[in-house]
Amino acid sequence: MPLLPAPPPPRPHAGAAEAWVAEHLGDLTLEGPDGVVAGGFRGGQAAADAALAGLDVAGYARRRSQVLPPSARGASRMSPYLRHGLLTLPAVWSAVRSAPQQDRSRYRDELLWAEYARHLYARVGTANGQALRREQPSAGAAVWTGEPWPQEMACMAAVTDELHRDGWLVNQTRMWLASQWTVRAGADWRVGEQEMYAHLLDGSRASNRLGWQWTTGTGSGKAYGFSRWQVEKRAPSLCRRCPLADRCPVQEWPDAQPGPAVDGPDLGRGPVPAGPAEVEGGGAEEVWLTAESLGDDDPALASDPDRPAVFVFDEPLLRRLRLSGKRLVFLAECLGDLAERRPLEVRRGSVADELAGRSLAATWTPVPGWARRSAQLRPVEVHPWPWLARPRTATLRSFSGWRKDLKV
Repeated sequence: MPLLPAPPPPRPHAGAAEAWVAEHLGDLTLEGPDGVVAGGFRGGQAAADAALAGLDVAGYARRRSQVLPPSARGASRMSPYLRHGLLTLPAVWSAVRSAPQQDRSRYRDELLWAEYARHLYARVGTANGQALRREQPSAGAAVWTGEPWPQEMACMAAVTDELHRDGWLVNQTRMWLASQWTVRAGADWRVGEQEMYAHLLDGSRASNRLGWQWTTGTGSGKAYGFSRWQVEKRAPSLCRRCPLADRCPVQEWPDAQPGPAVDGPDLGRGPVPAGPAEVEGGGAEEVWLTAESLGDDDPALASDPDRPAVFVFDEPLLRRLRLSGKRLVFLAECLGDLAERRPLEVRRGSVADELAGRSLAATWTPVPGWARRSAQLRPVEVHPWPWLARPRTATLRSFSGWRKDLKV
């Protein structure tokens, strides 16, 4: 494909990034060129730095699961910036060091959960698209009719609207959606996971799939049950205005049983791919950037602040995934922000074809796609991934077992 014009800087006028994505990438989006709009977060290093500077987790342990009103939420809203490497887990871990002990501990546990998801994904790769230990839980699916996320339920309508509008949800409502889809409606979790993934600005196969599998009982064998109790506790206004308030279909706790055990990858004690501990090679002419690591602290970028960078919108992948345009707007804003500080080339097409024969520096990345493409491109300079807890031989059967082995 021909070279794309640099994305617009993220601040000139509202709609600049949306117009750029609609023109150059709109045919690859879920909504099409005419439906491209921004989500609820601004992309770019400046936005990420501002979010980190304002991070205050006091009260997080008590309020992290609050849903409504939004002003009462304790969620930090760091996840889109962590997902795309604008902030690193070590940096955010350090930023909360002075928070109250209970809040600091609870928040850092969530950062460790994100790190555990990366370790798991690095180990099993695309096998994470299959149930790792169990099939679909059995519940009241035989009597459930209609859509998995019925819009006549005020809780489902409000949460799916926020997902589609903003591209972000607090963890509590992610669990509501996943449990309603799988445990209540009995629909395939893989389909629901993809529906959520298409819209989330922080969508990653590592974290999103792990969350859905946890909901269905993977690992513990106990499915997460969604019922009216959670809504009345976390967002009582939804039940008060719900047209089904007097005949709520989730009034009682679901009678869910774990599905049958299935074969999966070995999650016992074994090595986890970690990438190099030190820089391998050198002398590259350009930095190859991916959606996993777009921040100024990307090790390959930071090693030479004057070295030009290149990013490829992976056309075959995007055509298959059909992500919401707001996800591509966020990426475009990240690239536009970066282009204000160093030369940046943006392309669309097959990554292997667009970058063939180039002298590339790259940061090792714990996702299967990076491994496949780097094997084709053979970067001459590879930098270590900024792990919060560098992988080693460990069990990945459960988060708690993995957590006990850590020294952070």
